[in-house]
Amino acid sequence: MNKEELMAILPHRDSMLLVDEVELIDGKAHGKKHITGKEWFLDGHFPGHPVVPGVILCEILAQSVCVCLKDEAHDCLTLFTGLDKVKFRNQVVPGDTFETVCEITRVHKPFYFAKGHGFVNGKLCVSAEFSFALSEKDKQEGV
Repeated sequence: MNKEELMAILPHRDSMLLVDEVELIDGKAHGKKHITGKEWFLDGHFPGHPVVPGVILCEILAQSVCVCLKDEAHDCLTLFTGLDKVKFRNQVVPGDTFETVCEITRVHKPFYFAKGHGFVNGKLCVSAEFSFALSEKDKQEGV
């Protein structure tokens, strides 16, 4: 899926749509984010040595796994509900292609539990377990 197709599933737009492409293979979401060095989250993190913040890496994992819910997520917001067992192993910097492999591990609607790994050139950069909820857009006040 390219960005246009992803926007049919994910509520994120503009600078918060952090995945460039995602492919579903055997129930696992394989995503990619090309780090150009011009991303807003690199401004000031860190001057002279830009590094993708860990929270952004976790958000990329979460956006990737949502492709697994492409048939269920219509007219819903996907809301992060938790992060667990997050481990950062290596930095992600401009010029890198950050690749994800994520999967849903358990469902207790409206909650979904997942795990994911992020790599650069086959080298593990981050691993995490996380959860999120699907919330119908029309039930959101002020949205």
